Amino acid sequence: MPDADCVFCRILAGTEEASFVYRDERVAAFMDIASVNPGHLLVVPVKHAARLSELDPAAGARMFEVAHEAAAVLGRAGLKCEGVNLFLADGAAAGQDVLHVHLHVFPRSRGDGFGLRLPPGYGASPGRAELDRIAERIRSGLQ
Repeated sequence: MPDADCVFCRILAGTEEASFVYRDERVAAFMDIASVNPGHLLVVPVKHAARLSELDPAAGARMFEVAHEAAAVLGRAGLKCEGVNLFLADGAAAGQDVLHVHLHVFPRSRGDGFGLRLPPGYGASPGRAELDRIAERIRSGLQ
C-alpha cells in the first residue's frame, strides 16, 4: 500500500513531480532533486517498503539491475562520469532520510568533492578470531 506521508509514494502516484528515467511494475528511477552531481538518480521500489527487511527480494534485485544499467549509460549520455557509486542507507542511523527504500546512483569524477568520510581507526583489523566470531553469528542467522 502507498504511504500518503511518503514523498516517494506520492511521486510514484503522480501527485508530486519527478523526472523519471525508468519505470516498470517493480521499480522506478528518477532524478534526485538534491543531486550530488548531474545525473544523480534514485532507484526505488514501486511498492512502499520503509526498510530493507520489508522489501520484496525480487524488487531489491530489480533495483540493482536498473542501477547497473543506468550506471552504464551515464557516461554515454554525455554526463561527466569517470566512475559510479551506489549507495543505499537502511535506517536513520545509516543516514536514510526518506523512509522508502532507495538506491542512489552517483556519477563521479575526480575532484568532484563528494566522498565517504571513514571513522578514526578505519583499517585496523580486529583480528581473525574476532572476524570469525562475527562471521559465525551472521552465518547462523542466514541459515
